[in-house]
Amino acid sequence: MKTLIIGGVAGGMSAATRLRRLDETAEIIVFERGHYVSFANCGLPYYVGGVIRDRQELLLQTPASLAARFRLDVRVDHEVTAIDRARKTVTVRQTQSGAETTESYDRLILAAGATARTGITPAGLATRTLRTVDDVDHIDAVLAGVTGQASAVVIGAGFIGLEAVENLVHRGVHVTLVEFGSQVFGPFDAEMAAPIFDELVAQGVDVRLNTTVTAAADGGVELSDGSVVPADLVIDSVGVLPDTSLATRAGIALGASGGIRVDGSQQTSDPSIYAVGDGVEKVDAIDGSGTLITMAGLANRHGRATADSIAGEPAAASPALGTAILGIFGLTAAMVGWSEKRLVRQGRAHRVVHTHPASHATYYPGAEGMSMKLLVDPLTDAILGAQIVGGSGVDKRIDILATAMTGGLTASSLTRLELAYAPQYASAKDPINQLGYVADNLAAGTTRALQWHELAAARAAGAVLVDVRTAGEFAAGNIPGAINVPLDDLRDRLAELPDAPLIVHCQVGQRGHTAARILAQNGMDVQNLDGGYRTWAAGETSLSLMPTSSTNSERIPA
Repeated sequence: MKTLIIGGVAGGMSAATRLRRLDETAEIIVFERGHYVSFANCGLPYYVGGVIRDRQELLLQTPASLAARFRLDVRVDHEVTAIDRARKTVTVRQTQSGAETTESYDRLILAAGATARTGITPAGLATRTLRTVDDVDHIDAVLAGVTGQASAVVIGAGFIGLEAVENLVHRGVHVTLVEFGSQVFGPFDAEMAAPIFDELVAQGVDVRLNTTVTAAADGGVELSDGSVVPADLVIDSVGVLPDTSLATRAGIALGASGGIRVDGSQQTSDPSIYAVGDGVEKVDAIDGSGTLITMAGLANRHGRATADSIAGEPAAASPALGTAILGIFGLTAAMVGWSEKRLVRQGRAHRVVHTHPASHATYYPGAEGMSMKLLVDPLTDAILGAQIVGGSGVDKRIDILATAMTGGLTASSLTRLELAYAPQYASAKDPINQLGYVADNLAAGTTRALQWHELAAARAAGAVLVDVRTAGEFAAGNIPGAINVPLDDLRDRLAELPDAPLIVHCQVGQRGHTAARILAQNGMDVQNLDGGYRTWAAGETSLSLMPTSSTNSERIPA
């Protein structure tokens, strides 16, 4: 059996090596249009920043090493330009010489990945992506040739854009970050992205939101706000699109998302052709729809599944949760499942929980704060998504939540997870357990919560805001118009509270919950401001960065 694989990075090489382990007799040929195969594309920004110092560390395998260990025929600088499904052949062009050949196949695996979006930046502007070894070699050469401090413009504040910003700053480059949208890190909800914006500014990054690059200028670029910023280098990281060009020309079906449609065994509409990686439509774990998720973990997993299918040992691919993580200047931002704004867009009912725990017991040195957001189905208590931003411990908690979602655990059942505890690693009530406690209280009706973006409307309707923090905390910063009644004085000052619906809040929500229980049991109509002052402040920061012309319904979640 002869298998051709188009694409020699994550998904393609995972399929190739797995297939060899399953079938020692198979003929396996891998075509890679670039000069490098099986390179660490996720490590590229960190080579630019000097975190990874040895360029060879990025090159995990070579055609020679893959031939020696796995008896793979890996051909770099070879681009497949056409597929003839009737004859079961492909046309291959040698990119250095232009020579064309034809190769037959019994099975074909498409693993071409994704391509950078085009048409976003103005014509004539010299930009570079950060997706290949050639890209980092070019960036490294440009920066090495600058006398004095170099300047760079990074277009796009997503995963790759933020990683590029961090590593350029580490390199000593002055960076202007240009983002079309009203927040950095678009996959996050606005209030959860606010700490990332604050950290970028603290690191000296010139962040331009609601802005685009409009033209090249002498020594830099011109922006839509009319300013000109210096740029020895422009990195275009506005995003990617699935590379479906070969599949489309060959008449292979695409899904509604625009990716190549595959079944549970990664088989396309042609039973002899399989597809894996960023160019392929995945099944969304939340609603079962087709979706695009460009993550190396999924590409590797689906490459392995494809090899199993070809070798006669098929196992259905699991739906995708979209678990992802980002490091940025000591902060860690991670997510799984759907965001609140996506739930709002889809009109799906949801309940929100915000907490602000420490990474481990606060009495043990080195505890770092984090902000957590959990999204829950109010009817089934299913976990729909989560976002976390903070210091240490974020990665551990997002992985627990991803595992819980895969296992079908409800939000309330997080209270019963028995997680490892010692004061240097966690708290006796782990942050995951704490999320569960809040979710369980809301599900049981023990408490009622109000979201930060609902506060203004509730107050306009007559609700009174009561801040139950200490007088010192109140003096250090407060929500305008709030009444300050510290929690420990609350029972003795009930008579001072107005006969109106009450909204209570503390710093992060925990004391607010206690206050709400006191007031509710004294016959008062009360809600707790979810996530407290900290979540409200982050939300207000995000609103202040949005265009003033936006309507209220556009600016905040419903």
